[in-house]
Amino acid sequence: MAALATAVAAAAAGQPQNDSCSSTAGASRQIQNWKMKAEKAKKVEFIRTAEKLKTQLANIEKDKNGHLYNKKSDFRVEYSILEELEHTMTVSRKTEKDKILQRLSKMQNNVKRLQQQLKGVKPTPEFVDKLKEMMEEVENAINAFKEEQRQIYEQLLKEENTAINELSVFERKVELWALGSSTTEKVLKLPSARVLVDKTVENHLPEEVVEFERFLQRTGGQQGGWDDYDHQNFLKVWTKHKGRLSYVDEALEYLCGRTKEDIEQHDKWYQEFLILHERKKESIKKWKEKQQQEKEGNLKEKEKSEKMLKEEQLQREEAQKQKTEEERKRQQAAIEAWKKQKAIALAMEQASQLKLEEEKEKKQQKERQRQCHMKLLLERYTLQKKEKEELEKLEKEKREEAEKEERKRIAAEEITKFQERDLHKLELRILQKQAKEGEKREKQKRLAKLREKFFVCFTLRSKFMSPETTPGCTDLPRLGRNT
Repeated sequence: MAALATAVAAAAAGQPQNDSCSSTAGASRQIQNWKMKAEKAKKVEFIRTAEKLKTQLANIEKDKNGHLYNKKSDFRVEYSILEELEHTMTVSRKTEKDKILQRLSKMQNNVKRLQQQLKGVKPTPEFVDKLKEMMEEVENAINAFKEEQRQIYEQLLKEENTAINELSVFERKVELWALGSSTTEKVLKLPSARVLVDKTVENHLPEEVVEFERFLQRTGGQQGGWDDYDHQNFLKVWTKHKGRLSYVDEALEYLCGRTKEDIEQHDKWYQEFLILHERKKESIKKWKEKQQQEKEGNLKEKEKSEKMLKEEQLQREEAQKQKTEEERKRQQAAIEAWKKQKAIALAMEQASQLKLEEEKEKKQQKERQRQCHMKLLLERYTLQKKEKEELEKLEKEKREEAEKEERKRIAAEEITKFQERDLHKLELRILQKQAKEGEKREKQKRLAKLREKFFVCFTLRSKFMSPETTPGCTDLPRLGRNT
């Protein structure tokens, strides 16, 4: 915004720009266009991702509503609380969304108003100060909105992390429940079936094992009726204090929802559990040793029987081997006979192929001879044609030469005629010119004579007579003019 205000002030002051400034402005304009295109691409990608997430959210909400808020669900009463909470949060989100949209609309209007002011820039300090004030106002509003949203998002992230941690604890409990579901179901849901199983295996298991299993059935399984999470916390504190009663106060801090009496009762159960478990281990150890001895005896008997079976198997394998060898020899003989037949057929095929190739070679030889003969004929015809064309060419050249000589002779004769004609014309012109010159000289002589006569008459008239007395002399000038 400050940079924009500086640019507006420079435009209002009418700062001069040279060619280098214009080129720099062009480069900066290109960079600005590139940045705008990149921002536009980011916006399009953000909108596409938002639409995708919106669709996924709609599908998840549809599945959630179908499972949780179904009126036929057995947990409708419990889920109604969640439904009310979700409705309250939805209304809150909608209200917050409306407020944000209202603020964004206000900021957008301020930006548009600023853009309208920039269209009519006036070179006055008051106008520049007004623009600066408007831009600072818009910038402060945007920064305040961003800071507020940042704080809200940070708070939401903290709440999200807290919720994730709580969910991870619950998921761990659920997983532990799922892992111990088989034992829990046997203890809680199907005690009769477990008793029946115990009765059927009593004759095969040691008494200590049966007693330990009955203790677990009676007291609630491997954790004494507690869930695995609480039992593990109990074990952690109990092990830390090595079973001393001083652990009870610290255990109360880890076991929410458990009383001191519950912990003491669980401690008694755990002491008995350890004693019975140790007896079970000793009994199982003895039982395993007995089973091992029986297993070794059974193994010896099994080895003896396997040895006898192995001998019988070897005899059967030998008989099968002999039978296989005879079958192999028979197949080998059949293969040899088949190979001989195939070799004979192959030889016959090769002989027929060789014969075909010989016939093909003969045909090709004949074809080559025919082509050679045709080639000789073609060459002879070509030579004859070439000689004929050369003779015709020589004759044509001779005719053209004779015609050329004839044309030269005729041209020489014509030239001689033209020269004689021109010479005659020239002589005529010379004669005509000479005649004209003779006539001209004659004319000049006559004129000279007339002038002399006129001069004489004029002289006489001026001396002795008047013009009326000598009419003949007065006509001499006219006569000279007419001449």
